[in-house]
Amino acid sequence: MSLSLWLKKWLTAVTAILIIMTACIACLLLYIFNNDSESNPKYVINQARLAVNPILLYLEQNSGDIRNEKVQETLDTMSTHNEMNMIYAELDGTVAFTSFQSMPAPRLNLSTSLHYDLHDAEQEGNLFKIAFPVLDEVSRTQIGNALFYLPKDMVYSQKSHHIPLAIFLLAILFSLILAIMLIIVSKKIKHHLISPIHTLKHHSEAILKGNYEEKTHYARMDELGDLYAMFDQMRMEIMHLSTQRINQEKAQKELITNISHEIKTPLTTVKAYIEAILEGVCPDTDTMMEYVEVMRSNTDKMARLVEDLLIHALQELGQISVEPKEQYSLNVLQDILKPIGHYVRINGVTYIEPQDIPNVLIKVDAVRIEQVITNLVSNALKHTSSGDTIRIGIELASAQLKFTITDSGRGILPQDMPFLFERYFRGQAKTEGNTFAQEGTGLGLSICKTIIEAHGGTISFKSKEGQGTTFHFTLPLC
Repeated sequence: MSLSLWLKKWLTAVTAILIIMTACIACLLLYIFNNDSESNPKYVINQARLAVNPILLYLEQNSGDIRNEKVQETLDTMSTHNEMNMIYAELDGTVAFTSFQSMPAPRLNLSTSLHYDLHDAEQEGNLFKIAFPVLDEVSRTQIGNALFYLPKDMVYSQKSHHIPLAIFLLAILFSLILAIMLIIVSKKIKHHLISPIHTLKHHSEAILKGNYEEKTHYARMDELGDLYAMFDQMRMEIMHLSTQRINQEKAQKELITNISHEIKTPLTTVKAYIEAILEGVCPDTDTMMEYVEVMRSNTDKMARLVEDLLIHALQELGQISVEPKEQYSLNVLQDILKPIGHYVRINGVTYIEPQDIPNVLIKVDAVRIEQVITNLVSNALKHTSSGDTIRIGIELASAQLKFTITDSGRGILPQDMPFLFERYFRGQAKTEGNTFAQEGTGLGLSICKTIIEAHGGTISFKSKEGQGTTFHFTLPLC
């Protein structure tokens, strides 16, 4: 069950209990108020008249025989049965009958002893003293007065404590239930909310300290479970980014080292040939031209390295400069491919140029496309040896200009293929059963991919170990 649903149910239950408790307290107060109102003599129902009515009726029926012994026994029995005492006095105050054991005064003072109004009746201890007139059954004239001594609980309604006690106990019961529920909620919140939050805090501190290996675990499938899952996903992402950053920093340091080495070698060669020329080592013009050609080749290599480094820096900043212009492909590509053939041949590799270059309107940055083709050819030369072949083909295909650069060299190792276009990746080369890291900056193919995609084209390759490699890239037509 989710925490929100669980909390909603518990809040509903607590609210219901509070409503019941409020209702119990209201009922208790209402009962007390009404009971107090009933206790006031001004609002009590005349229970006394109902209690004495049978005796009054008997007196009226036997008014002429009051002094008869049998009538008096009957009256005495009725009084005892109804748990009351009475005195019957004639109109002059003479006492004709009494249920008391000892006879009170033989005559009553009617002006002080008779109280017909229930509200003004006298009380003697727990007895309620009230008078009722006795009428002749035939003439309906008053013939006497009956003075009754009634127990107080016969006049006033007996107050029952069962109802308020039951309401009070019910309120206590629901209060205990509410207290238990609040304790359960408190433990639930502590166990399923506060404790997991403290655990997340601990893991957050670990991440801040650079410890990304601590995994977060939460067994329940609820909102906190989702939070834990997202937190662990974030941890893994941070760990991946941290590892990537460390690897990138390491690769950048290796890049600087490699470029320094790559530049140092041709620079030393150029310097040595310049010193040889200055010392007059060259006996003739042909030898000097050979020296100049070697220097030019090494200078070109240094220029490519510096250009790769510049493109890499722009790539890091997201500001690589590609400025396409609408041009016809024949002239542009002839100018690009012409020096490449010479460059391939002087490395002892057979070069096969395109038989036919389509002359179509394309929008390209000629300098950048030259850089792509040169990088791909240079990459092919790293995998070929003397006697191998490099072929360049250009054709129209599906409103695109498709370039193919194929070599018959050693091919690319299968384990290197997924990472070929990644920056800093230099791959492995295999010679006579030995595998070793290739020379280079690891930027060339990454730069090629960036340039081609900036033109709106695509680049791909296929290779088989020992049978060569083919790179394809396309440029859209205008």
